[in-house]
Amino acid sequence: MWDKLWLILVVIVFTYLSKNIKTSEEPSKFFFYLKFSIFYIYGSLLACIIWPFFLFTPKNLKNAALGAWLIKPVTKVYDLKWHLRNGEVLSKEEGAVIVSNHQSSLDILGLFNIWNDVGKLAPIAKKELFYVWPFGLAAYLAGVVFIDRNNARGAYEQLKITSDVMVKNKTKMWLFPEGTRNKENDTLLPFKKGAFIIAVTAQKPIIPVVFSPYYFINEKKYIFNKGHVVIQCLEPVPTEGLTMEDVPDLVDRVKNQMDKKYKELIQEVLSALPPDYPHAYKDHKIAGD
Repeated sequence: MWDKLWLILVVIVFTYLSKNIKTSEEPSKFFFYLKFSIFYIYGSLLACIIWPFFLFTPKNLKNAALGAWLIKPVTKVYDLKWHLRNGEVLSKEEGAVIVSNHQSSLDILGLFNIWNDVGKLAPIAKKELFYVWPFGLAAYLAGVVFIDRNNARGAYEQLKITSDVMVKNKTKMWLFPEGTRNKENDTLLPFKKGAFIIAVTAQKPIIPVVFSPYYFINEKKYIFNKGHVVIQCLEPVPTEGLTMEDVPDLVDRVKNQMDKKYKELIQEVLSALPPDYPHAYKDHKIAGD
């Protein structure tokens, strides 16, 4: 009975928020923060419903795939379009370490929208998210791996265990090597080495993934418009034959590739906007200007 009541509540809240947000086009501090919170609101309500079912098959990656499918409708509230490029790289059935840039919680929503293209996936998240219940509990039961960034040795050991599963079950790991959300407009933050150490240890490829900038969000003006995001998959970077001594060079090579592509995507998305579009990249020089 309670699961039905929760489901009805989720539908009511989701419908109400969807209608009110879509009819609000003028910049509004209230609706700006409401839009950012709706992902958490809907995710938390959904987690209340599905986590008991995950108990039947705890930490099964199929739970994560189901959760991703159920939470995808939030995209319709935001009126976003996710465009995956070179997605066949992700669909190969093999273990790999996926690294992507991290701008916002919307990155996770983008990941949910391409989950089926990735297949078997074990996302890596910071330990603090586990305590955001019920979302953290549902994520744990869905197979998300939580690591303590303040305990480097413990985090590495957890990743090592996960990498063994990656090799054995041909599972992919998804990490954000910047380590935190990047609020810079035109460059990536320095990369941490954890993902690359795991890839070299497992001798599995690294798949760089670059999200185009969220030009439709302007925090200073409280603007959160509809928009589209390009999710660009770069070619896998092999690690066969590499050792720990090669990790620093590997980190630099992958970061440079992703940084270059990110800047190209900035040029692409901004050049397609009207001259008066209120994006947050006004100081970025567009090619041809």
